Amino acid sequence: MRIIESTDSAALTRLVTRDLARDPAVLRTASRIVRDVRRRGDAAVRDWSRRFGDTVSSGDFEVPRRVWRSAADGLAREVRQAIRLAARNIERVADRQRLEPFTIDVRPGVTIRQRVQPFDRVGCYVPGGRHPLPSTLLMTVIPARVAGVREVIVACPDPAPAVLCAALEAGATRVLRIGGAQAIAALAYGTTTIARVSKIAGPGNAWVAAAKELVSADCGIDLHAGPSEIVVWADAGRFDWIAADLLAQAEHDPAARPILVTRSRRLARAVAAEVTRRLTPMSPARTSIRRNGAIIVSRGRRESSDIVNRIAPEHLVCANAKDASLIQAAGTIFIGPWSAQAAGDYTTGSNHVLPTGGAARFRGGLSPADFVRTFTEQTVTRRGLRAIGPAAATLADAEGLTEHARSIRIRL
Repeated sequence: MRIIESTDSAALTRLVTRDLARDPAVLRTASRIVRDVRRRGDAAVRDWSRRFGDTVSSGDFEVPRRVWRSAADGLAREVRQAIRLAARNIERVADRQRLEPFTIDVRPGVTIRQRVQPFDRVGCYVPGGRHPLPSTLLMTVIPARVAGVREVIVACPDPAPAVLCAALEAGATRVLRIGGAQAIAALAYGTTTIARVSKIAGPGNAWVAAAKELVSADCGIDLHAGPSEIVVWADAGRFDWIAADLLAQAEHDPAARPILVTRSRRLARAVAAEVTRRLTPMSPARTSIRRNGAIIVSRGRRESSDIVNRIAPEHLVCANAKDASLIQAAGTIFIGPWSAQAAGDYTTGSNHVLPTGGAARFRGGLSPADFVRTFTEQTVTRRGLRAIGPAAATLADAEGLTEHARSIRIRL
């Protein structure tokens, strides 16, 4: 891994500045697919799926529930137990994250009530590429179910047995054997066999991300997902553990961003050497480490925290709670040497669908709040309007909106 001095402002800027531009060719293809699915529905989904090599039947896209059960029964016992443990922990955390309704009397005769209404139907996208991702199904379906969503539809181009077992454990309603931009379009706009959803959650490849952006004017999406990121902020500790955390995140994607921020040049050299030693020619982390991996050597604790906040990483590993208290922007923070970031991908209970590309500056990870709409009911009595009406009419006059003012004064 390359080592960068914090005084090298040009190198630091290049490192922390993401290229968020979409590939124009990907956008064109995704746009074409979305338009085609809107026009031709199931036939377009089937045609595009075959074109990209996905396995689809000539009939229904749905995976029967008996197949879920058979797949779960065929899994090793320890895998089923791990899925169950992860599901329970995710549900416990999600339950505490739920938005609650409330009623408040602002003044005598002025009552505001907040309502929390779950979406009727949502879609959860689970990638089906090189590795099966039951954890992603759990992380998307469970918060939706905890929020009270009645129908949770999973789209996965090649649902492995572990994914189907997770669907059972999480309480999914349907699993569809479709993927790519065509799956996003089908969920967003509906087809003859696929009901339209109110929101789509879950990560995916470049075509999935592009399709989510394209449909976002008509269908809610969770967040704009980019390559995975990790920043480890440490001035001491086990260099082999730190290297392991960086490599673990780097194996997600060739565009992943693994970064160490430290004041210790000795630690920087040790981690760099360990990463190099661990990288084999066939390592899936090799490309991201070489292209995007870096070690930043800072001049002090405050500068380290400023650098981390500037990056606003998806995952941050901190040595202690005191350092973590200086961070204002991160998707999730792991505190202490035993808080392995990979554990958060699976079984801590905190959600692993997190903001990337600096989006941690303005939002956090997926939660039940992403699957509800909140709105208010306002009740004003005669007494209440007499108390607040004159001020409201005065403000309307100040804005030059005379009919607004009249609609209040006519009641007074």
